[in-house]
Amino acid sequence: MRTATYFFIFLNLSLAVFEEPAVYPLPFLVTSLVEVLCLLVFFGRLTHFSKVTLRNVFWKDTKNICIMVAILLSLTDLAIYGALRIYNVKSIRWSRIVRPVFLVNFTESRQIRRAFRSIRNTLPEITYVFLLFMFSLLMFSLMALKLFGERNLQTAEGLPYFRNYLEIVFDLYVLVTTANSPDVMMPAFDFSSWYALFFIAFVIINTYIFMSLFLAVVYNNYKKHLKVIPGG
Repeated sequence: MRTATYFFIFLNLSLAVFEEPAVYPLPFLVTSLVEVLCLLVFFGRLTHFSKVTLRNVFWKDTKNICIMVAILLSLTDLAIYGALRIYNVKSIRWSRIVRPVFLVNFTESRQIRRAFRSIRNTLPEITYVFLLFMFSLLMFSLMALKLFGERNLQTAEGLPYFRNYLEIVFDLYVLVTTANSPDVMMPAFDFSSWYALFFIAFVIINTYIFMSLFLAVVYNNYKKHLKVIPGG
């Protein structure tokens, strides 16, 4: 039963690869039939579990309620999407975000639930570090707007450079990962090499200090909660 449950959970999650927009698109009828089959298996597994569990215990278990709600939402969304598709109305499968519910809430997934509980309990304790990081990012973005916004600089593509505050926040957020380095600073660097000091300071403070601090806080708190939370 455990192997069969995990197989159909994996099959249900893997449908995202074949549903529109997809990497390897399959006809809607094929993916919908596979999804219905998975949901029937999940419902059968839940029914079987209800037969060997006391009624009051079964209905008080939040995991069982979550599974039933996820099944109903998936079937409802599938029916609505299919009906709209018949009339050539473009829509999206919003219920795909509930598919991980099956992975987390079945009885066999005790260790996964334990990990999720640890993550949930860790989040409030890392909020202060995250808010401090966001404050630093917003302040650097404001400084960048004041430094570069009125100099009429352009990117290599000919687009305005650092003139919109929200775009600056996004570009500097990406720079924390160094994914757009050094391209993001080149227009400013070409104007004056001294502007490189701004980006160097940003990377040192946000990438090397804040990210290291953030990782340390997450790791320590997650490890602490993982030790004290029992599986269930």
